[in-house]
This record gives sequence, structure tokens and C-alpha cells, in this order.
Amino acid sequence: MADAVVFIDSGVMIDLLAKREHYAGAAALFELIDGGHVDGCTTPVVLANIDYIVTKYSNRTKARRALQALLKRISVLTIDHSTVRMAVDSAFTDFEDAMQYYAAEKAAVDFIITSNTKDYSKGSITVLTAEQFVDLHGSTQELEE
Repeated sequence: MADAVVFIDSGVMIDLLAKREHYAGAAALFELIDGGHVDGCTTPVVLANIDYIVTKYSNRTKARRALQALLKRISVLTIDHSTVRMAVDSAFTDFEDAMQYYAAEKAAVDFIITSNTKDYSKGSITVLTAEQFVDLHGSTQELEE
């Protein structure tokens, strides 16, 4: 059983796929997922963003392979009518972030993992970068040993 459930935002997955600036943190997060220490999830919105970006900067084949690889490692949350309604009525300035936040809240995730923590500052779920989460999780594991 996993120690935590985390919602993973687009930026973290793009960091992983494109080996961008925060690649090390994203890779370490996915190592925790692969090791069964953490359950990762995201929304269809994030997957659509990834498909768009990878297709734009590479090609559709690579985008679909990336999505297939991610779907073997993480689950996909539902964004339904009530989730959209909560997002519309929320204090979030970015509608996309609001939809993702409320999907994560409905799924009772423990953390939101993002490259831009201020995107989710209107919520009550703990928001961390991948690096911050890995540092925190590593400390927690050391205490348990």
C-alpha cells in the first residue's frame, strides 16, 4: 500500500518527458511511484496538455507513446459536472487549475505536485514541487525505518 496519493500537474510530467530544469525531482517522484511508495494520479486535462505540447514540439507518435507510458504508472481522475460546477464557483482565477484542484479534492489526494505552487494557493490541499515532495517523503521514510 502506498504512503501517499499525489495529483501530478502538467509541468511536472513535461519536466520528466522533456528532461527540463526540474527533471531530477520529477524523475525521483516517478521512482517513488514505480516503487509503490506513492500512488500518482492526474486528470484528462493534463493528459490533453501533454499530448498537445509533445505533438507540437515533436510528433504525434512520440506524444502517444508518452501517454501510454504515463498511463501504466498513474491513474486518471474524473472531471464530472459537479467538479466543473465547483471550479466555476470557486475563487481560483484559472479555470483549468480549479477543475484539476476539485478533481483532486474529490479523490482525497494527499498532495498536489506542480512546478508552480501558486497555481493552487486557493485550496486547502498541500501543494509542493516534485523536489519538495521527494525531500519530505524521504524524510518521512527515514523516520519510519
